[in-house]
Amino acid sequence: MLASVRSGDEDKPKKRGRKKKEAPAKDFKAVLWASADKLRAQMDAAEYKHLVLGLIFLKYISDTFEERKQKVLETVSNPESDYYLGDDPVIHQEALENRDFYTQENVFWVPADARWESLRNQAKQPDIGQLIDRALVAIENENPTLQGKLDKRFGAAQLEPGRMGELVDLISQIGFKSEHKANDVLGEVYEYFLGKFAAAEGKNAGSFYTPSHVVKTLVAVLAPKKGRVYDPCCGSGGMFVQSEDFIESHGGRRDDVSIYGQESNPTTWRLAAMNLAIRGIAADLGQQPRDTFAEDQHPDQKFDYILANPPFNISDWGGEKYDSDPRWTFGRPPVGNANYAWLQHMLWKLRPGGEAGVVLANGSMSSNQSGEGQIREAMVRGDVVEVMVALPGQLFLNTQIPVCLWFLTNDKTQRGRDRRGETLFIDARQMGSMVSRVERVLTDEDIAKVAGKVHAWRGDGEVEIPYEDVSGFCYSAKFDEIEKNGFVLTPGRYVGAADQEEDDEPFDQKIKRLTALLKQQQEEGAKLDHQIGENLRRVGYDI
Repeated sequence: MLASVRSGDEDKPKKRGRKKKEAPAKDFKAVLWASADKLRAQMDAAEYKHLVLGLIFLKYISDTFEERKQKVLETVSNPESDYYLGDDPVIHQEALENRDFYTQENVFWVPADARWESLRNQAKQPDIGQLIDRALVAIENENPTLQGKLDKRFGAAQLEPGRMGELVDLISQIGFKSEHKANDVLGEVYEYFLGKFAAAEGKNAGSFYTPSHVVKTLVAVLAPKKGRVYDPCCGSGGMFVQSEDFIESHGGRRDDVSIYGQESNPTTWRLAAMNLAIRGIAADLGQQPRDTFAEDQHPDQKFDYILANPPFNISDWGGEKYDSDPRWTFGRPPVGNANYAWLQHMLWKLRPGGEAGVVLANGSMSSNQSGEGQIREAMVRGDVVEVMVALPGQLFLNTQIPVCLWFLTNDKTQRGRDRRGETLFIDARQMGSMVSRVERVLTDEDIAKVAGKVHAWRGDGEVEIPYEDVSGFCYSAKFDEIEKNGFVLTPGRYVGAADQEEDDEPFDQKIKRLTALLKQQQEEGAKLDHQIGENLRRVGYDI
C-alpha cells in the first residue's frame, strides 16, 4: 500500500535511524487521495472522509506544536535571548513543556501522548483507533476553543485490521511547516479532499461542499470589510475563510468582523469548527437545524453580510404552520422548494443596508410554479434584488445543475450611489476554464471581472473604472424593462448578444484568400497521406 505513494528517492532503502522525509502537502494531495481512495473501500465515503480529515487536522496541530517547540528550545538556550535559561539541558526540557510558550503564540497545546510521533509509533497496534480517540479527548481538554468540536469516531470505525495504521502512515508523509505557509496548505488539503469526496459520493453526500472559486466570487462582490458576517448553512466554513482572506488581502483586520454560522449536520459542524480553529478564526457556530425559523440559533441577530449556498429541498417551510411567519414579506413560499424561503430568510436577517449573496439553481430566476413568480415579482417591486449573475455549468463536483448568484439588499442608497429602481444583470456563462473533463473553475481574472463590474455599477469606491454596459456580458436594467420581461431575472434576456468583431475585408478578396488556404491545406493533407502510406508499407502493411 505505501509503495503506491512513494516516488524518486523514497523508493531507495533508508538508512537506519533516519527520519522519513516529509513532503509538502500541496505536492502530495493527488497521491494521498489515490491511496486513501483504496482505503475507503471499507466504508461509505460520507463516513470515511471524516477519518481522513480528522487525522489531517491532528497531524497539522502536532506539526505546528513541534515547530514551536524547536523555536522555544532555540530561545531558552540562546545567551542573547531574554528567555535564556542557562546551559543545563534538563532545564531546557522542562521549559519545552511550559504551555505558556505555546499558547502565547496561538499554538494549540498538544499533550505528550496525543502528539503525532507517539501515535505513529503505535500505528500497528490493534487499538490504534481508540488511542486516536483518547488523543483527541486530551487535546480538547487542554484547549477550550476545541471543546466538543473534534470528531472522535476512530475507535468505532469498521476497518480491516491494520487499515487505520496504514492511513496514519500515509498521512505521516505530509509535512505542515511554516515555510510552506501551513495554514494555507492545510486549507488547500481540506478543500481538495472535500471536493474529491463530493465527486466520489455523488450528488447527495457532498451537498455541503461549495467550490472555493464560487465562494470567492460571492465574497469579491460583497467585499465585507467590517461588521457581522453570517452563513445560515455554513457547511465546512468556506464562506468564513474566504471572507477573512478578503479582509486581510485588502489591508483590513480580522477583528473588524464577527463571524456567525449555523449547521444542522453534526459531523459537518465539527469539520467547520476544525477548519476555522486551525486558521485562528473565532466564530459563533450554532449546531442547530437550519431549516426551521423557530430553532434559529441567532433569532434576534441582524447581519451586515450574508453568504450562503442553501439546500433547496426543504419540504415544510411553506407549510401551514408558517402561514404567519414574519419573514414572508413578499409571499409564502411553496411546499417542497425552499428557494424563495431562503431568499426571504436572508432579507429578514439583514441589517439596514446589509447585503446578501446566495447561490441557487437557475430555475429560481424564472420559475412560475406554485406562486414563485408572484414572489419574485414582489421582490423586484420591493427593490431588494440588486444583482443577478448567471454562472457556467460544471462548477460543482457533486451536481451538474447550473447555478446563479442572487445579490440582495434592503437599501440601494447605501454602500455606493443611489441605485433605486435598477438591477444589474451579468451573464458569466462563457467564463471559467475546464480543469478536467467534468469540472470548470472560475479563474481569478473571471472573478475580478464580475466583481469589478458590480463595484463600478454600485459606485462604491472599490474600483476606479466607471461602469458601462457590455453587450453579451452585463446590463443595468430599469424596473420597467424587468416588468416587460414578466419579472424573469435570467441575465441572458437583458445583456443581449456579444459584439462581433467588425469584418471589413471585401467579399471577393476573402473568397480568394480562403480558396488559396483550402488548396494549400489539401496539398499538405495529400503529402501526409502519402507519407503515412509509405510508413505502413515499410512495416508490412500495404494500403
